[in-house]
Amino acid sequence: MNDASPMGGGNPAQAVGLPQLSVVIPTFNERDNVTTLFRRLEKTLAGIPFEAIFVDDNSPDGTWQVLRELSREDRRVRCIRRIGRRGLSGACIEGILASSAPCAAVIDADLQHDETQLPKMLALLQGGEFDLVVGSRYIEGGSAQSFNRQRAGASALATEVAKRVLRVDVADPMSGFFMIRRDRFEQLAPQLSTQGFKILLDVVATARGTLRIKEVPYTFGSRLHGESKLDSMVALDFLGLVLAKLTNDVVSLRFLLFAMVGSLGLVVHLAALYAALEIFHAPFAGAQACGALCAMTSNFILNNFLTYRDQRLKGFAILRGLLLFYLVCSVGLFANVGVAFSVYDQQPIWWLAGAAGALMGVVWNYAMSGLFVWRKR
Repeated sequence: MNDASPMGGGNPAQAVGLPQLSVVIPTFNERDNVTTLFRRLEKTLAGIPFEAIFVDDNSPDGTWQVLRELSREDRRVRCIRRIGRRGLSGACIEGILASSAPCAAVIDADLQHDETQLPKMLALLQGGEFDLVVGSRYIEGGSAQSFNRQRAGASALATEVAKRVLRVDVADPMSGFFMIRRDRFEQLAPQLSTQGFKILLDVVATARGTLRIKEVPYTFGSRLHGESKLDSMVALDFLGLVLAKLTNDVVSLRFLLFAMVGSLGLVVHLAALYAALEIFHAPFAGAQACGALCAMTSNFILNNFLTYRDQRLKGFAILRGLLLFYLVCSVGLFANVGVAFSVYDQQPIWWLAGAAGALMGVVWNYAMSGLFVWRKR
């Protein structure tokens, strides 16, 4: 569901000619920065027809309202307000696909990227020798001195992993500042992940060496307002992207997380079963039911916090989701047992039958949970 703000009247002179450049800016709680950024773009791109496409993930601070007012003043401003979905990569993909210029740039709204490099980047693309121009902190002339020690170390490690594991031949594959020909992006878009933060790495890895890439140095600045959106879960997003690209998108990090949570649920089940039998002296049937209920509850909480954090249920939706999760897992148990019996009849090896049943149960629970419990709205 998108809420796209209309382009206002603005200056009639702005309607002359189609934009040569679309600048895509993903936003979340950036109301103090967006107007300043647009004024900077207006100054640095003077003489270049451009449009600024802000993709806002329904910011609680009303960023989209500021952008709507700005769009009424200047028709070069557009705002796509996304409802029910989150993520920088997905926002960038939607913004670029909604653009109208032959070249699209991605820049953060936190004012840490150097927008004065945009004319140079555009000239390189328009010259016809390159498909992608990357703003790099790690080539001569670039700098990331504003990083604290922890973030600098994480960035360096992620860069090295990307270059060695995915064979990405870019000095700064973790950069969030780049410009690409829109026709080349549209060819790659169906294979890109909408989850996570590292859209550039995804683009380069998906292209598998077919993009002509140029890097230009820039100095990564300090954030003026607001807080960084990067949290401890970014490492999981990065590992998930690496895993997906290594397996040609066959293996999903979300599925692996779901299975991992399920394994922890088994430990919870056994612990609750033991406690019910040994401490409360409950009959086995009741103890087993208690263990299953505890396991399903813990699985739901962990999946809501970790596996489906981008679609996290809140408020009353948590109770509804929990009841649906109970139902899904109950049906999954029957699927587990049915497959196990079927395999055991064909090949009476207990561990093989048990593993087959468990795998079927996980696959069923994962598929049905995504369809009914954490479905995209």
